[in-house]
Amino acid sequence: MSVAENTVSTKLRGPSSRGRELQRAIVSPRFLVYASCTLVAAFASWLLGKDMQWDTLHYHLYAGFSALHDRFGRDYFAAGEQSYLNPYIYVPFYLLATSGLPALTVATVLAVIQSAILWLSYELAVAIVPADRLGTRIVIGASAAILAFANPLLIDQFGSSFADITTAELVLAGCLLLMGGVRNPVAWRIAAAGVLLGVASALKLSNALPAVSLAVVPLFLPVGWRKRLRHAVLFCVCMGVGFAFVSVPWSLKLERHFGNPFFPLLSGLFPSQQYVNGSSLEYRFVPTSLGAALWRPFAMATPVKMLHVETAAPDPRYLILMIAGAAALVCWLVRRWESGRIAAGEPRDVHEGRAQLALGSAFAINWVMWLAISGNSRYFLPMACVAAVLAIALLFRLFARRPTLRYCVIAAVLGVQICQVHAGAVFRPHLPWGGPWFGFPKALATGSQPALYFTVGMQSNAFVVPFLPPGSGMIGLDGSYVLGPEGANGAHILSLIRRFSPRLRVMIFDTRRDAGRRSDVPYPDILDGALAPFGLRLDTGGCAKAAIPGAPKLYLTTFGRAIPDLPWSRWYTMYLVTCRVVPRGTYGVRPASERAADLALNRLEDACPTVLQPQRTVTFLMNGQWLRRYGNTDVDAWVGGNHVYFESALGGDRLHDLGAVSAWEKEPPQIVCGREAGGRFFLRLKSN
Repeated sequence: MSVAENTVSTKLRGPSSRGRELQRAIVSPRFLVYASCTLVAAFASWLLGKDMQWDTLHYHLYAGFSALHDRFGRDYFAAGEQSYLNPYIYVPFYLLATSGLPALTVATVLAVIQSAILWLSYELAVAIVPADRLGTRIVIGASAAILAFANPLLIDQFGSSFADITTAELVLAGCLLLMGGVRNPVAWRIAAAGVLLGVASALKLSNALPAVSLAVVPLFLPVGWRKRLRHAVLFCVCMGVGFAFVSVPWSLKLERHFGNPFFPLLSGLFPSQQYVNGSSLEYRFVPTSLGAALWRPFAMATPVKMLHVETAAPDPRYLILMIAGAAALVCWLVRRWESGRIAAGEPRDVHEGRAQLALGSAFAINWVMWLAISGNSRYFLPMACVAAVLAIALLFRLFARRPTLRYCVIAAVLGVQICQVHAGAVFRPHLPWGGPWFGFPKALATGSQPALYFTVGMQSNAFVVPFLPPGSGMIGLDGSYVLGPEGANGAHILSLIRRFSPRLRVMIFDTRRDAGRRSDVPYPDILDGALAPFGLRLDTGGCAKAAIPGAPKLYLTTFGRAIPDLPWSRWYTMYLVTCRVVPRGTYGVRPASERAADLALNRLEDACPTVLQPQRTVTFLMNGQWLRRYGNTDVDAWVGGNHVYFESALGGDRLHDLGAVSAWEKEPPQIVCGREAGGRFFLRLKSN
């Protein structure tokens, strides 16, 4: 046969050969597992309904918008402190949600992308569990994927705007490369894993904990110690390169505007005039003691609120992993004792379980750091999937000699996990699909002129910013971080007021039961109290209202507070009220009552700095009372009716009267303060 004939024959056979390869790939077990994972994720997204949770409305859409539009010159804490987190990971959601596509289509696209976390859990389990038979590998990988899926927090985020899953996929991809490096320690695997983990950390800083924990894996490579250390250094260097590549563009903007490349985080390391300096650690889910930390796997198996997330999210996997790990340790000790009677020259498999030990060590390090710093399971999704993989791997190892019992135990574990999640987990409020993600009017009823909008309250609802008239700005006055008229914050706000004046407006959402039928301004006293320090007041004659269908009227998961009984159709229509703001008095003038409140609250902070942190935040007026918020510990202190009060902001705690303001001005009363076993902070007068 000539060369020309051979070429023609190859061309004729090529498409058919590729078609057969594609057909074999489609019917392969791996593809079927992947397809099943994707279908389950998409079904869960459809079943739960459209995601319009607190974070989505507060900063997720705004972050994607701000990544593509320079908002530093127009906005100021528009979405509170979250305004300045790295926004690039939220760009896909912003583009999809504002594309005009139906919300169900957008959520399905997101769910398909997010389902890759189950694919990676499958591959990670197959990688660390040695199995010769194809069927055994499929069972191991599929079991790990099912156990990873049966996580109430993971299920709740399918098809949502949260970036926890997509960044966790990068972490798991890095884990998979590292486990491949344990089997075949080539430099490119270690370097690629470092880059992926660095990128994941830059996109969401909570991923820095698993990234740092996984730095221990190169020390388990089957090479000499010098090569192990070189690989560990290579991993850390590449992780730094990946982190810098993604974070530097945004960090340069933060450094230029605030003097802190990670603003508002790491304020103790990079002080800024626009933010309180010191630790920004949130204690909400951090265990109160060593005993509570050791009990956490048991507690997480039960449907308890405010334990590791705000809602009930039972997750027995960590208890299962702990039991399996303890059993594996006992078995290993028994084998070590028995091996003492084996002849010294008898060969042993020294590499057995190396990958599992490396991954387990990284998990244990991450678990300790996570409990000490956060304890919030939303930031533990990557290692939650690793826990599922390790649990299946240990069970497979424990019952390796009894295959039938092994599969029965694994099936029982999966059944317990699924039943516990089904019985006790609380998922996001179901909102109907239909129409685009945000049924927001293209232009507000206030006209097409750009204006400066002030928002009041913890929930900024900054998702409206992309729909405001072009060129508009937004300032969040008293969200999680309260802004005052003094210092660098006051100077910046004053410059924006002068720039936009007289086009100034205040924005608030009307959450009253009959908001759709009312024409008056909701909460005028609160609005006026927030505007007064800046020399402004509300003009009730210049207000407009816009209905936003498809958005929740109230937030059903707000710390167990009472929810009014409303017809279902009225739960998902928001009413936005905007009013004109006009000058009133002098900018930055402090009334005598505020100065007296500041003195009392300052002395209260000095008496109990461990509970009232961060200290010296801005005092603001709400309902005729001077209030300070302490975000680290979720407590409030305020002055009203000539008395000082304290209360846990999470609800369920009675109000504590700490004495008269005059007493704090003269000789501060003695108080006791600290943290209860349940995690709530307390502060009360010391009894005689």
